[in-house]
Amino acid sequence: MTATGPTLLYAVKQVELAVRAHLDELLRPTGCTVPQWTALTVLSRREGLTGAELARNAFVSPQAMGDLLAALERGRWITRTPDPAHGRRVLIGLSDEGRRLLATVGPGADAVEQRMVDGFDPDEQAALRAMLNRCRTNLVS
Repeated sequence: MTATGPTLLYAVKQVELAVRAHLDELLRPTGCTVPQWTALTVLSRREGLTGAELARNAFVSPQAMGDLLAALERGRWITRTPDPAHGRRVLIGLSDEGRRLLATVGPGADAVEQRMVDGFDPDEQAALRAMLNRCRTNLVS
């Protein structure tokens, strides 16, 4: 703790925990977890990823991705198809059921985000997004 308050790391973690609590509540009726939802949102932006690529983009270890993919398959939220360019690779995509889940949950997730930035004008929201993206880039490069 500094003279000006909690560290930036602490503040970021507190925001993450608050967002996670809201998303847990939002997703509970669907049977989908936040890590599963995160993976589905990644696939909604970029279909045809391998398990390793999805793990990196969904912020889970490759080991944890195996269990996560099994749960996503049980929910019928994903498809797995052989990669025509590489015989042994399997590509993961959203199923119709996965798209329906995201469409159902999307407005609630948008509301959580809107609540998080309540009182921020559009320029402040854009600046916050840019700064957070820069923080992430600094830590992963």
